[in-house]
Amino acid sequence: MSLNIKPSADRVVVEAAAAEEKTASGIIIPDTAKEKPQKGTIVAVGPGRYADISGNLIPMAYKVGDEVLYGKYAGTEITVDGKEYLIMRESDIFAVI
Repeated sequence: MSLNIKPSADRVVVEAAAAEEKTASGIIIPDTAKEKPQKGTIVAVGPGRYADISGNLIPMAYKVGDEVLYGKYAGTEITVDGKEYLIMRESDIFAVI
């Protein structure tokens, strides 16, 4: 996947997963009740951040293609070529699935 955006420092660009449309028991969830997804796939990664004291580059722990869990209100929503993405700091990511 080619994305024309390169995040800076310790930021990543995440494509959010689609919101659940049915519950486990088969009940259809209306649009007004759907929750914002808290997982997605990383589509772009910044180079990392520089350490405050030593000035050494600290590489990113995540890579393009990782499926991750992140905070409910994490990141900033952007739209690129008609698709919605989130830009967030590496520290906003909780885990890799």
